[in-house]
Amino acid sequence: MKIELLIVPDCPHESAAAALISTAVADTGVKVTVSETVIATDEEARQRGFTGSPTILLNGSDPFAKSGAPVALSCRSYTTPNGLRFVPDLRDLRQALKRVAAG
Repeated sequence: MKIELLIVPDCPHESAAAALISTAVADTGVKVTVSETVIATDEEARQRGFTGSPTILLNGSDPFAKSGAPVALSCRSYTTPNGLRFVPDLRDLRQALKRVAAG
């Protein structure tokens, strides 16, 4: 599986997202390659359908996508059991990894 972390330049949540990915991968045992892409312009954001930083793509798809979310060079928030956060919930990322790995 390919995991791509999309971020804006100097994203304040980059390290939290990278740590979350590492923990979820270690917990699930899913074999992955991880890459990081900086989205620096409005044009890049439009081309990628980027709805905020950080965005985690699993095999090119955003498991946390919200219908109608605007393309934006901004921070992104995620709905978690503990309210809105700037990274997804670990449990939700683990479930997404398992779901994508299972096909």
